[in-house]
Amino acid sequence: MGAAPCISQIASLLAEPKRTAMLWALMDGSAKSSDELAALAGLSPASANAHLTRLTGSGLLRIEARRGQRLFRLAAADVSTAIDALASTTMASAARSTPDVLPPALRAPPLLRRARWCHGHLGGELAAQLYQRMLEAGWIERHEQRTEVTPKGVQALAELGIFTQALASPLACDCFDWSQQQPHLGGALGAGLMQLFLQANWISVINESRALSVNDGGLEHIGRVAKL
Repeated sequence: MGAAPCISQIASLLAEPKRTAMLWALMDGSAKSSDELAALAGLSPASANAHLTRLTGSGLLRIEARRGQRLFRLAAADVSTAIDALASTTMASAARSTPDVLPPALRAPPLLRRARWCHGHLGGELAAQLYQRMLEAGWIERHEQRTEVTPKGVQALAELGIFTQALASPLACDCFDWSQQQPHLGGALGAGLMQLFLQANWISVINESRALSVNDGGLEHIGRVAKL
């Protein structure tokens, strides 16, 4: 057992529902006061402060001073990555245990639900809508457990500057979105589209979070991709 990674301390902190609720509320990159987090988690101010002290002392949160007020924020990107992975695993394990029942979507802060990092590609509402348009436009096709790019898709993507023959394998795959109850595009193509959107300055990262900011021009341009 001595060689096993010591993850039980962090796991025990995340296992407490009230602490998880406060961390979840900060997944959009925001900074909130103890009173705000207490209200969101349904805690008294004293109880919230006790939990926040533990989360800060463990390195999961950091404190910022702003206009004489103490605000709490996720300490680093790895914290939001770990929480996002747990959300994905929660949905995946529920789907495996009861394959005939669609698990309920996990509620998330609006910014996180709209657009976020997901394993190197775009997730959230924007990504789910893009996936559906690519299906309807005939750029991609689903075959049981596989997602394939069609010749039409290869040509259309090349016009966007994405050359599928140069991308790694798997080229495309479904990634089930925990906030949307429907898939978005993963694989090398999903990552390639993400890089295109970032380089075009249509989207940008919000602080240390998984949430992404999408500007008005980005919404317009991404909305045109694969639009019939």
